[in-house]
Amino acid sequence: MTARIMIQGAGSNVGKSLLVAGLCRLFARQGLTVRPFKPQNMSNNAAVATGGEIGRAQALQARACGVAPHVDMNPVLLKPESETGAQVIVQGQRLTTVKARAYAALKPQLMAPVLESFHRLQAQSDLVIVEGAGSPAEVNLRANDIANMGFARAADVPVILTGDIDRGGVIAQLVGTQAVLDPADAAMIKGFLVNKFRGDPSLFDDGYRLIETRTGWPGLGVIPWFPHAHRLPAEDAADLGSAGGHTHGTGRFRIAVPQLSRIANFDDLDPLAQEPGVTLRIIPPGQPIPVEADLIILPGSKATIADLRFLRAQGWDIDLQAALRRGAHVLGLCGGYQMLGHTIADPHGIEGPPATVPGLGLLDLTTTMTSDKRVTRTTALHPASGTTVQGYEIHLGRTEGPDRARPLFTVNGQPEGARNPRGSVLGSYLHGMFSEDAFRRAFLASLGATPGTASYDSTVEETLDALADHLATHVDTPRLLGLAHATATRP
Repeated sequence: MTARIMIQGAGSNVGKSLLVAGLCRLFARQGLTVRPFKPQNMSNNAAVATGGEIGRAQALQARACGVAPHVDMNPVLLKPESETGAQVIVQGQRLTTVKARAYAALKPQLMAPVLESFHRLQAQSDLVIVEGAGSPAEVNLRANDIANMGFARAADVPVILTGDIDRGGVIAQLVGTQAVLDPADAAMIKGFLVNKFRGDPSLFDDGYRLIETRTGWPGLGVIPWFPHAHRLPAEDAADLGSAGGHTHGTGRFRIAVPQLSRIANFDDLDPLAQEPGVTLRIIPPGQPIPVEADLIILPGSKATIADLRFLRAQGWDIDLQAALRRGAHVLGLCGGYQMLGHTIADPHGIEGPPATVPGLGLLDLTTTMTSDKRVTRTTALHPASGTTVQGYEIHLGRTEGPDRARPLFTVNGQPEGARNPRGSVLGSYLHGMFSEDAFRRAFLASLGATPGTASYDSTVEETLDALADHLATHVDTPRLLGLAHATATRP
């Protein structure tokens, strides 16, 4: 029977996604057929997979395994559209949009497709590495749980609990989790990891033994801080930076990205952040777009109309006009592209009450929201440079207007995206364009930047290998694999 193990966290953002990616790469390099699995994810950073869309983290984990992403790897994806509501994606397809309380009532229907997807992955692999969500210590959410212990017990998957020592209080994180769990849930935990240690790990030896003594769980390792994590696609908007913003690089060409409240697919920015000639700055709410910006990117959004209002509330619409007068360029991606037109119409109330709202008026276009969601991989030609881009689309709505006569790309000879007559404002639905080295270099050069020579895909692959080596050094992976096999073969 297929071995399986589940990495749960004693809190959110403890590093579960990267740990699973690194373990996937490590065991795949050992010759095992490995698959990642996350029963329920909440993220607006999605990827196109076979069958629909999944969380970006599971796409990265699939890459670590050396396989194409599939919707079975993340059967339930929640895409927040407001503070209290989210779009529910089941096995790659949109099921509904619900408020938080309504989702609680929906969860009992979701265990069946979750287990169905998990069993399909088991049938095609030697090892399935499962990632939990949030923390099992949130016992107020335990009823009908599909993300942590509810799934672990339903599928009989042993759990390794991970704590984050960087944020402090890791002993309380791990011991406290055991204290609040139902005994049957706690019994699923077969060991623990301590992640993100800075300095000499031996300094934590006493704390490590204390956790073992208080919980009865064996420790499987203290994992030092992995300094190259930023080279891999981030999934959580929290990784974009705090209220002070976040800056990547020190290059002369300056890119500014307003951090929208429902920012989506922000991994579009990762290849630009790694360019040596670029300084990329995420602009937090309440701060102006810097006057010295050469390029302003309006990123994707899960709630375009709401984020357009949010953008105006920060005064960023005024900053955009000023930047264009100073000679800057503006690029809108997906939701950001929709914002650039004259109007956004939502006649069927897909994003909220039916309405037509004024856009930024920087492109001669209009957008109409439609219920049919476009989720597809896309091969596009960039006529200005002659380069080909392998990207993807995930969006609601159709955009039309005169500026589409000057497309940024063509797809099968048809226009995709748009430019204004001066070429200073551009927009496209295509995600992933900057992952293509030739296009990224040509695009940056056309704006006066000096592009680097590194391959983004090679950087990601090298980083996954380095992460696997890091975990091989600091995690008792033979014991971890033994735990996965022991439960799989238990009578």
